[in-house]
Amino acid sequence: MTATTHWLATGAGQSVLERGGTAFDAAVAAAFVLHLVEPHLNGPGGDLVALLATAEDPGTPVVLMGQGPAPAGATLERYRAEGLDLVPGAGALAATVPGAVDAWLLLLETHGTWELRDVLGIPLALARDGHPLSVGPARAIAAMASFFRDHWPTSAAHWLHPDGTPPVAGEIVTNRPWAGVLEELVAAGDALGPAASRADRVRSARDAWATGRVAREIDAFVRAPHRHSDGRDHAGVLRAEDLAGFRAGFEPAAVLDFRGTTVAKSGPWGQGPALLAALAILEPLDDALLDPSTADGAHTIAEAMKLALADREAWFGDDGDVPLERLLSPGYAADRRALIGPRASAELRPGTGPGRPALVRLRTAAEYAAGVAGVGEPTIESTGDLRGDTCHLDVVDRWGNIVAATPSGGWLQSSPTIPGLGFCLGTRLQMTWLEEGTATTLTPGRRPRTTLTPTLLLRDGHAVAALGTPGGDQQDQWQLLYLLRTLVGGWSPQQAIDAPAFHTTSFPGSFWPRTWEPGGLVVEDRLGEGVIRELEARGHVVTRAGDQVLGRLTTVGRDPATGVLHAAANARAMQGYAAGR
Repeated sequence: MTATTHWLATGAGQSVLERGGTAFDAAVAAAFVLHLVEPHLNGPGGDLVALLATAEDPGTPVVLMGQGPAPAGATLERYRAEGLDLVPGAGALAATVPGAVDAWLLLLETHGTWELRDVLGIPLALARDGHPLSVGPARAIAAMASFFRDHWPTSAAHWLHPDGTPPVAGEIVTNRPWAGVLEELVAAGDALGPAASRADRVRSARDAWATGRVAREIDAFVRAPHRHSDGRDHAGVLRAEDLAGFRAGFEPAAVLDFRGTTVAKSGPWGQGPALLAALAILEPLDDALLDPSTADGAHTIAEAMKLALADREAWFGDDGDVPLERLLSPGYAADRRALIGPRASAELRPGTGPGRPALVRLRTAAEYAAGVAGVGEPTIESTGDLRGDTCHLDVVDRWGNIVAATPSGGWLQSSPTIPGLGFCLGTRLQMTWLEEGTATTLTPGRRPRTTLTPTLLLRDGHAVAALGTPGGDQQDQWQLLYLLRTLVGGWSPQQAIDAPAFHTTSFPGSFWPRTWEPGGLVVEDRLGEGVIRELEARGHVVTRAGDQVLGRLTTVGRDPATGVLHAAANARAMQGYAAGR
């Protein structure tokens, strides 16, 4: 089974499975298609987090870490000298070392069975020969067109027609510079000759990515100042040496048992354990308080997420010293649970403890001129900043190999397109602070605290489901609703995905300009007039987002007793797709 946020990626992954490939071969093929068909949501210059389990060791969840760190030149002194109080949300100063491509190639090298040439067959053809442009990227390109023409001429040349007009949905578009990069990666492996192993050929492609033309052209391009989201021109600090020094890797997962299911997430250098913290808070409560479709349930769940995300802000970061065992312990969860009252909280209430990093001064959107949107989808700002979102893919095969991956960054609106490469750099450094002493202070060599947070579920020593969604800070909030509806309410995966969603905005956002809305709660109107009025009466500052807008969850799973597979996808964006047989 394959489920992704775009039907062409699902088709690519499923075609690999149909021809005997594993879930890992299929995931890599689907991911490289997502670079092309959702370029406003992810790209080769971005990053990823994945959770996986193998048929040989089905009870051990593993994290595939594709989050690059801050470049060596990304110092507080450098950014302050640029007159910045926040890392910009667009432009090369916000770029980490690109991590996605190396992570996908690492997965193929270590767990795949196909040659790189075969895995890249479909994405290479789509890049070279073209594919129909979807509504989402067409809308993003149109929104950015004047900005491209005025400030990012290389993006205008790449994404717009020669007369400066944007392409329309359904138009066939190509990315031949990126096709050339893919051909070079394949050639780097083939150059080893027939005596080399398949893994050696993939490893050679990884080396070519990190030390070859891609690294050199990135280095040369970002040295030229260009417009950032603060409205000024800056040069980037990413260098070829930064790319040469990074390799993706595998890490142990953070886990929590909830109602007979083990939930696996990334470590606390990402936001993933916030979902575990919310589950720990909610676990002993009556089922009636865990129903997202009721006023009691929505209130309780939102308040639990506020507490978990406050701890994310206070504790989580890439310093290797996050006290996660204590933050997920039953005693700590009980203390946090006791803070949930009948009224909505409008405070940021992280837990206390030794070694807790400092918090920055909180700012509302009204206090920051640019403002910020709240639904987790791309939003155009007056500065020309178009905030991007994310993709997701899940794959499971007949043998029980399973993977959930959330790739993001390198959006077409994140920084100027690098002409000879056909892609943009990511902006994950905007998730760091320029104040000293916080859990996520900008530090060369450290990863920013990513919002990318796929989930793996395990029972009785076997991985049984993979899931995730785009949505930035909302990813774990929407997944929490899914888990409560399936694990507690007994809903089917598709029912849970289709059900009305909501999320809180009562915490500092991870994306520039890092604002918050005290007591904020964004809801789909389908939650119901009565429920919404009751939430407002309890003090929630409710924003009605529309009927079908929050979340783009996909999931796949396998029953280890019968081998029966399942999958489900989201209809909200009208392009997610689940397939299998």
